[in-house]
Amino acid sequence: MPDSARYMMHRPEILGALRRGEVALDRVMAGSGRIYPAGRLLVEAGSPNDTIFRLRKGWVGRLRTLEDGRSQFILIFLPGDLFAVKSLFATHSPDAVQALSEVMVEQVDHRTLREAYERDPDLATRCMWQVIEEERRLHNWVVGLGRGSADERLAMLLVDFRGRLILSGTIAPDAQAYDLPMTQEQIGDHLGISNVHVNRVLRSFRENGVVAMRGRRVTIGDLDALVRIAGPLLDISERGRPEFVGVREAGGGERTSGGDVGA
Repeated sequence: MPDSARYMMHRPEILGALRRGEVALDRVMAGSGRIYPAGRLLVEAGSPNDTIFRLRKGWVGRLRTLEDGRSQFILIFLPGDLFAVKSLFATHSPDAVQALSEVMVEQVDHRTLREAYERDPDLATRCMWQVIEEERRLHNWVVGLGRGSADERLAMLLVDFRGRLILSGTIAPDAQAYDLPMTQEQIGDHLGISNVHVNRVLRSFRENGVVAMRGRRVTIGDLDALVRIAGPLLDISERGRPEFVGVREAGGGERTSGGDVGA
């Protein structure tokens, strides 16, 4: 099961190694699957962590909470992703990792994985790939937080989730709706804006027929419009993949600049 972005931007010559590494992970993690409820802390911030996880079902978030209670969701993991890979190298995690929905995860002790890592270069390649993929997502998010408008950030988030859910096989390739098990407060903690601001942007999207979010269900009414808003923050790989931007945009359709809906 590849990472949720299906080895985005990989060099063609390492695809075989990535796939063999995935099979090696299957062997190392065989029989370790466990189900945890939404809200469960899988990794506690500042505590020793000896476990590396692979997400099979559900949503997981990495977050950091400041002393005054403010929180920032740093990354969202979707099915196929490894997380806490840095436990191979670091004794403690500076961030918490929390189940956002009920999840099924496989897990392995860092000592067991390190032994396999040192024996099997394909498994090592797969583990390193997850770190590279996390870096790609983090770079996108740094640009979004630093330069993106609230509309662009939320649009990019919704486009990214849809694309990765399609690539992971969680939803159909032509799906225009999916479940998003995050509260508006948690979305705000990821986007770096207030709950009130999240609500305002969602209302604008809904009134313009772009996206409607009812409860935890996201329904995309106009994918082309959503992609146009998110466009400035999408990286080169996402812009060329129909799972993220739709067939027309991936095929080189005209794209206008992003910005506030209705501006």
